[in-house]
Amino acid sequence: MNPEHPFLAGPAGADAVPTPDRRRLLHLGFALLTASTLPDAVPAAALETDPPGAHRTPWPPALPTPTLELPTWEGPVWRLADARGQVVIINFWATWCEPCREELPSLELLAQRHVDDRVQVITVNHRETDATLRRYLAADPLTLPVLRDRDGAASRAWTARVFPTTVVVDRQGRAAFSVIGELDWAGSAPRRWLRDML
Repeated sequence: MNPEHPFLAGPAGADAVPTPDRRRLLHLGFALLTASTLPDAVPAAALETDPPGAHRTPWPPALPTPTLELPTWEGPVWRLADARGQVVIINFWATWCEPCREELPSLELLAQRHVDDRVQVITVNHRETDATLRRYLAADPLTLPVLRDRDGAASRAWTARVFPTTVVVDRQGRAAFSVIGELDWAGSAPRRWLRDML
């Protein structure tokens, strides 16, 4: 059991192992329940029919876009303010989160497809030690920037209370919408969302 996230505990027996589809539905259902019941949760409505495993909501107009300034795994500090003029996709994740791990390859593919479109994809690792992250990246290297949210302050500021949570920021530096849950970012719906912003 993950002490900070008890809902990620393993099944009680072999026959309790959920199928991939059921696991995604269970994860999404808990994510939406959690986000809607936390005291500081922001009520939001779905923007359209969501792809399976994800829930997209508009960024609340009354909620200012937070700043983001964090060290990368390689060392240099990454600043959202420096990315003005680009669409920025900010993915909040952790190595213990299976849907996060399954989602990352599609984010890498998205970044490769839009390398000439002024689209930047970054990942923000939530409160994990150097040793944990080093082991993960040694086994599964990422081509995307990995930012370090060591104390969880950035995740809280960006309302990432379940994982994965992804926030898309427009070219003017304003948060446009967030996606809760695992999503195939190489699929048709995300391509359409980005096309509308480019």
